[in-house]
Amino acid sequence: MKKFNIRKVLDGLKEQASSSVSSGQSGAPENNLMHETLQSENFQLCKTVRHGFPYQPSSMAHDPVQKILAIGTQSGALRLFGRPGVESYCQHESGAAVISLQFLINEGALVSALADDSVHLWNLRQRRPAILHSLKFNRERITFVHLPFQSKWLYIGTEKGNIHIVNVESFTLSGYVIMWNKAIELSSKAHPGPVVHISDNPMDEGKLIIGYEAGIVVLWDLKSKKADYRYTYDEAIHSVAWHHEGKQFICSHSDGTLTIWNIKGQGKPFQTITPHGKQPKDGKKPEPCKPILKVEYKTTRLGDPFMILSGGLSYDTVGRRPCLTVMHGKSTAVLEMDYPIVDFLTLCETPYSNDFQEPYAVVVLLEKDLVVIDLAQNGYPIFENPYPLTIHESPVTCCEYFADCPVDLIPALYSVGSRQKRQGYSKKEWPISGGNWGLGTQSYPEIIITGHADGTVKFWDASAIMLQVLYKLKTAKVFEKSRNNKEDKQNTEIVDEDPFAIQIMAWCPESRRLCVAGVSANLIIYRFSKQEITTEVVQLLEVRLQYEVNDMESPPEGGGGGDRDLPTPGAASPSPQTTGPPTHPSTSSNSSDGVRDNVPCLKVRSTPLKQSSGYQVELVVQLVWVSGEPPQQITSLALNSSYGLIVFGNSNGLAVVDYLQKTVLLNLGTVELYGSNDPYQRQARSPRKTRQPAGGNGLCDINEGSASEDRCKSPTSVLASNHQQFYNGGGRGDHRDNSFSRSRSSSVTSIDKEAREAITSFHFCETFARKGDSAITPCLYVGTSLGTVLAVALNLPPAGEQRLLQPVIVLPSGTLARLKGSILRMAFLDNTGTFLPPAFETWYEPNAAGADSEERDKARKRRPVSVSPSTSQELQESQYAVVCSEKQAKVIALPSQNCIFKHSITETSFVLRADVVQMNIGNCVACFCANGHIMTLSLPGLRPLLDVNYLPLTDMRIARTFCFTNLGQAMYLTSPTEIQRITYSQETCENLQEMLGELFTPVETPEAPNRGFFKGLFGGGATSLDREELFGETQAGKASRGLAQHIPGPQGLEGMKGAASGVVADLARARIALDERGQKLGELDERTAAMLASADSFGKHAHDMMLKCKDKKWYQF
Repeated sequence: MKKFNIRKVLDGLKEQASSSVSSGQSGAPENNLMHETLQSENFQLCKTVRHGFPYQPSSMAHDPVQKILAIGTQSGALRLFGRPGVESYCQHESGAAVISLQFLINEGALVSALADDSVHLWNLRQRRPAILHSLKFNRERITFVHLPFQSKWLYIGTEKGNIHIVNVESFTLSGYVIMWNKAIELSSKAHPGPVVHISDNPMDEGKLIIGYEAGIVVLWDLKSKKADYRYTYDEAIHSVAWHHEGKQFICSHSDGTLTIWNIKGQGKPFQTITPHGKQPKDGKKPEPCKPILKVEYKTTRLGDPFMILSGGLSYDTVGRRPCLTVMHGKSTAVLEMDYPIVDFLTLCETPYSNDFQEPYAVVVLLEKDLVVIDLAQNGYPIFENPYPLTIHESPVTCCEYFADCPVDLIPALYSVGSRQKRQGYSKKEWPISGGNWGLGTQSYPEIIITGHADGTVKFWDASAIMLQVLYKLKTAKVFEKSRNNKEDKQNTEIVDEDPFAIQIMAWCPESRRLCVAGVSANLIIYRFSKQEITTEVVQLLEVRLQYEVNDMESPPEGGGGGDRDLPTPGAASPSPQTTGPPTHPSTSSNSSDGVRDNVPCLKVRSTPLKQSSGYQVELVVQLVWVSGEPPQQITSLALNSSYGLIVFGNSNGLAVVDYLQKTVLLNLGTVELYGSNDPYQRQARSPRKTRQPAGGNGLCDINEGSASEDRCKSPTSVLASNHQQFYNGGGRGDHRDNSFSRSRSSSVTSIDKEAREAITSFHFCETFARKGDSAITPCLYVGTSLGTVLAVALNLPPAGEQRLLQPVIVLPSGTLARLKGSILRMAFLDNTGTFLPPAFETWYEPNAAGADSEERDKARKRRPVSVSPSTSQELQESQYAVVCSEKQAKVIALPSQNCIFKHSITETSFVLRADVVQMNIGNCVACFCANGHIMTLSLPGLRPLLDVNYLPLTDMRIARTFCFTNLGQAMYLTSPTEIQRITYSQETCENLQEMLGELFTPVETPEAPNRGFFKGLFGGGATSLDREELFGETQAGKASRGLAQHIPGPQGLEGMKGAASGVVADLARARIALDERGQKLGELDERTAAMLASADSFGKHAHDMMLKCKDKKWYQF
């Protein structure tokens, strides 16, 4: 019987429904349409890896044998780091803050304690760590957690001052409890406060030290269940640390003091130190300092011990940065940090607390950084951090993601980026070196580009689910530094903060050309060179992009002007061949009534600019103030290296710039593109005198704003958008059809809203410029916020010298299509369904000389063209245009311009980002909606192949940074400091397990320190404790039933057994197996002994019988 497949039936129904929505004028017979290779089985959505600094970290732990680091965050996330390239991300379901982490050292497991009073055991022996057990406390709040090395009993201190003990193998509570009143007895009349520290004596596991916040420390004898000694100080305690010999301990206090105590001296501390206090001459107490939040006391075999502490600075150091203090012998080093210290750990050679510690590094977890300090070198240099933790160095404002790049691109970027590295790092290798890399099957190069608020652009190597910074470009160097003159600033700048912030980026990987648009209505065009140059004068073009409906001349008939070369309305093109920057109008730019005109927002530097190898400025384009009105921010941008053109648009119109000849070719208001065929009834624009608000509008959200502002709501109307706000490729602006408006739309009136039509997308292509054309020509397709797609024909001179001398002719050619909502993306397919990429130029060295310059000239004469379809008359249609808007997708046959497929993507929401992407076996449209859905549609049939509700709520940051790329990859900024990468490819999902790194690797535990002959003979070495007997149910009894609730892992008992392969359960099973084996060997021993006894007895009886019978004759028997 044939197997029934409901998915294929549904796909068939969708295909029929989709194909039935073809346009009435469609002239393409369906049998001419190509076969679609992609099916729903080719798609699956899953997270792959998370990069960047853990957002809002709260705790940290280190496994000294496995050499891996764990960081917990305030949102319940868990990040694990091994050697560079080995990272893992996990999330606690509750989302509560992680207050403490404890490794089961060298066992591949981790215990996490959360602010919701739950404790979890994680299995790290699988590539994606999972929870094995959880325990939820009901009556008490957890404040401190301690797990001794090679112990299965976890101490948990609570806010009430009690200590409970948990078996980490079964995750059950022991009946053994240390109650606070029994611990302090009559030493204090008041409650001692929460438990702030628990640890066992390094030399005696039976003695436990307990620190209470109020200032009491108790040395508890576990066997006798009573306190041996109590130590009282009149200042609150923050942390406690042992000397490795177990005879002394040190406490840090809230007044900035450290107290050192002998365990047998109860009265006063042996020594009191105020590391940063000024010592008065008259012998009085030093002035109080800020609290010392943590102290660690580490010993060395040959030298003085290290005392490392955070906090404790004097109160008079106002404005001083947070510090870590390292006290070693008589020297005290104060190491300033860029951000507040969350936690620090000292890395030591041994995991045993009763041996000389031999510290070699300190890991310092800051609020927004991770620093590792080398203790072995003079001056305590830091290690160069190999993890990609600097994504948020300046807040990310936009992203682009490129998969399957040219193979020589990453080495080229790395070679120029390696020269930018800072000096002065430690010469040693990075100390966190555990785990193994995954076996990556993806071999194609991937690059992520991030634009930042301070004007920097970073290139990252994202191949094989890793991330490494390649190159950093500072775009702000092109401009003069802003002066502190407020009046001058208000005269020109249109943003309140971060005037250099990157808004949109256009990059051609093949030619390595880069164009960035900033929030100050400026464009910078870069070329890539391996040679250093000095640019005497930065070349500049200033553009007046003005929107005036009432003053507009009537354009010629025929939809956009077949007769004109350069349209005159609205155009104010500067000199065609600008050799130097024009003088910047300052006082002369203001008319007698103070109206600003022809003033750019930023001033381009007039001094020579030294440009190192890498990206070098070729041209700056700036929009200027027009009649007292500031320029509108750029909403769309495109670059074509083969044509030598840049095009950009905003809510006023668009401009085409020839960056080879340094001239403006076209400067048009949006309405002028329509000519006399404008379908919209537009009103005259109302006067607008208000200054444009800050262009950031949530660009720089390293510190989160109010959640209600950032949330995405459902749209209220369909058309009419005002794209004055930040716009990122397919991102959104102030828009009545979306709710990313941040209540800043009042600067544009309601009349203006209807009249304005922003340019939202561009696409360069070699296609049919007009309906019925028989030959393809270079074209520019323009998409608007009202859903219109318009064509602009490009007449290019021949390549080589002629290209630099003859003008490029630009001719608007009419409307191609209209869709609901803003146009987000356009692409072209040939008649076989193959994706037609825009034409591009291959990279050449622009600063070459001699023989290299000849190669450069040859390269420039070859103008590559995208693969064009056959112009045979047998085929009715030669190309297919794919257009995607906020609401719909359409496939249009060319040159007939018939709509052959149409699909409504969403009715209740709107699309934030759409891309036409190439998969391994075909092409598809990938969409990300404001309601959190990720969808893919087949091409050209627009059948839904995937629809997953991935993100239930979306904020501005995700909307601004979400990117799709080829081969089923996508990414977005999940927090201000972290990039989340996802895949929608079934093949990648299946191979993901192999690609991920392994955190746990089999390593032998170091040998315990030798006690020595005399210590073994006379005592004094470390004494062990049978915790099993002491805390087990036999002696301690059962715990109170309502105190805590045990929750098995999410995979159930059977799944848990499988997942627990070798964690603590492995140890338990090994112990049980050893016990069973010993028992069986014992039984075998007993049986052997019994058989020997039986054989001896038989031999004796036989011997006696022989003696009795040897003298008898046979007949006597």
